[in-house]
Amino acid sequence: MRVETLSRNAALRKLILLELTAEQRGAVDAPYDECLAILGAPGTGKSTALHERIARLRQFHPDVEPLLLNPGRNLEEYATALLASHGEGPVLVDDVEAELVFAEACSPLFALQWEEFAQNQLDPEVPALRSPERFLQSAFRLIRRLRDADVGPVLFLSRALTGATEFYARPPNLADPALLSATKHSYHDSLAASSQELLRQHRREIDLAKILTKLYERYAELVRSTGRMTGRDAVIAAADLLGKDAPLATDLHKRHPFAFVDDAQELTNGELRLLSAIYGERLDGVTLCGDPSSAISTLRMINPQAAFALARSKVELHEQHRTPQRELRRLPTVRGEAEFIADRVGAWLAEGFQPQRIAVLFRSVRCVAGYEAALLDRNIPVLVAGDVNVFGDRRALDALALLWNVYDPFRHDWLLRTLGSRAWGLSDASLAILCSEPPDPQRQLFAFDEEPPPTARASRWNAKRDLRLGWNVIRGDRDDALSADAAERVGRFRRLREGWLTTMHEAPFDTFARTVWREGLAREGEPHSARARAQQLALRRLLDRLNDFLARNPDAITADALGYAEQRMNSDLETCDPSTFDGVYPERSEGARDDGASGFVQILSVEAARGREFDQVVVANVRPGAFPRYYSPEAFLFSPRYGMIPKENAGDARSSRTAKFTYYMFRSKAPQHYYERERRAFEYALCRGRTSVLVTAPGVPIRSATAPEFLEELR
Repeated sequence: MRVETLSRNAALRKLILLELTAEQRGAVDAPYDECLAILGAPGTGKSTALHERIARLRQFHPDVEPLLLNPGRNLEEYATALLASHGEGPVLVDDVEAELVFAEACSPLFALQWEEFAQNQLDPEVPALRSPERFLQSAFRLIRRLRDADVGPVLFLSRALTGATEFYARPPNLADPALLSATKHSYHDSLAASSQELLRQHRREIDLAKILTKLYERYAELVRSTGRMTGRDAVIAAADLLGKDAPLATDLHKRHPFAFVDDAQELTNGELRLLSAIYGERLDGVTLCGDPSSAISTLRMINPQAAFALARSKVELHEQHRTPQRELRRLPTVRGEAEFIADRVGAWLAEGFQPQRIAVLFRSVRCVAGYEAALLDRNIPVLVAGDVNVFGDRRALDALALLWNVYDPFRHDWLLRTLGSRAWGLSDASLAILCSEPPDPQRQLFAFDEEPPPTARASRWNAKRDLRLGWNVIRGDRDDALSADAAERVGRFRRLREGWLTTMHEAPFDTFARTVWREGLAREGEPHSARARAQQLALRRLLDRLNDFLARNPDAITADALGYAEQRMNSDLETCDPSTFDGVYPERSEGARDDGASGFVQILSVEAARGREFDQVVVANVRPGAFPRYYSPEAFLFSPRYGMIPKENAGDARSSRTAKFTYYMFRSKAPQHYYERERRAFEYALCRGRTSVLVTAPGVPIRSATAPEFLEELR
């Protein structure tokens, strides 16, 4: 049986080799001992050549175990497993949890509890610190990029101080006509900076760099001490481990003499250092596959050419295997665009295309509810993935509200959401009655000066103001003032909640949540309809995330799970990675025909569609502000040459911006580089279709000196 299987596989490989182009055969047959780069635009068959190269290695070297890696999740998991196998015991967390760790590191700063402030060694009047939440977000995003660039706290401070000294010691000509003409008139005052003003800005910048360095060091220490690290933290830790343990690196090289890296243009400096620790500075034995022009990530500080520059030999593929027909449509309104897309998707399904082979791509899927609704209205099941917040979905919020009602009925924001939902349907008049005092409330026999709150939430404590709705619902104090129908609904909710309380205390969380949702949520659509399937998918995603949290935290209770969901709901870093949802998402490989997402048309962000192809693709909402997104610089930037570039001119200043920031925007052409990356993302999205690509945009083209109109460029 094994001989027959091997024979069939050999015959299949022979057939594939016969179908490969000469360029692809060159990539497959290239020596394995040196670093090889397989380059080519999307659709040129890079991944096909890479997979056949791996199959050829396994055919002639069946005892060799190669490393198959992808930048990001796959390589980060390898680093985590490496640390775990050598007693480090890391716990892999995502950026949302890491931001909470960083917030802990920032709390003494926001309370001004540092000794440096008391001793006047640092001035707290630094850019963006007046808005702690904004400062925290900007600082954490900077640290994420520094980790990707493999820049530690010491090196960061050194470059920041050096950049500040070089800039302020010899300031550029701030009266340069080219600089003035490229700067908005409203920011010209930032360039009218005297030597004293530049000296003051210099001091503020140095203090900012020192504050960020201390926060960076504190964050790194918390990561080491707690063992809770992101994938990028694990990559850095694994690279440090191999740098200190040469025999371990040698052993790994012997165990995995060859490595294959797809989408190598997304490799960070930290990931490159990890590979170099195993395979040497020249990455001997590593095959890199990718396209530098397809580096579309906005979250990473990467140089797409860095990895490919290490290759001793390169094979570039030119023959295009995907030549889809393109159609451009501009619709009057967003609603009209959504309905047009839904009609076109329905026509494709009628022609026989499989739902999972149809994708609607956006730059971001955070605000695609209208497009999803248009498809569901036509009974087309939809699956949304990418930078979508699972906990912010309206169906998930309804489900979370019910769980909060059981645990804490005095969280009135959740209780009002439930009572006003389709399941219970109380009118505004009924809700107003439930929020009011009874006409003759029963007086307490004993009155206490400081009555403790009945829940853990003690802020703004006032029994009548904060708890009246909760008491009226769970005790029925205002049932007599409600209409008969409304009173019956409130009574039914009260009885169900009493049963849910028992289930919460006696049954596992999974059973508790399913019971509450089954009895308390309104069903959307007819059974097995697109709306019903979409609701079930949203609830399944939510429950999987809550169960995963409880599995990672055995001592956690329902309150902890609900608090976790609330933190996630309010985070801008929450995502739904397609590769993490087993049984729904297809394999992410070029040319793969999949059935994992059977029955679902997919709405994806461009990043979520990386490495995948579809028969029919719609690139939607192609207009400035959506695709491309507007350029909005952080509160402070970092450059290896210029050091820190604070945007806000803090302290006693006449201009809102710093002179350095205005000059850096002109010198580095940061907005132009940003929109060029957005243009690459657009071109990448266009290459995801095999048969046809429809590009749509709502409204009329705008005339903008900065943000481009991609659809009009494509014409």
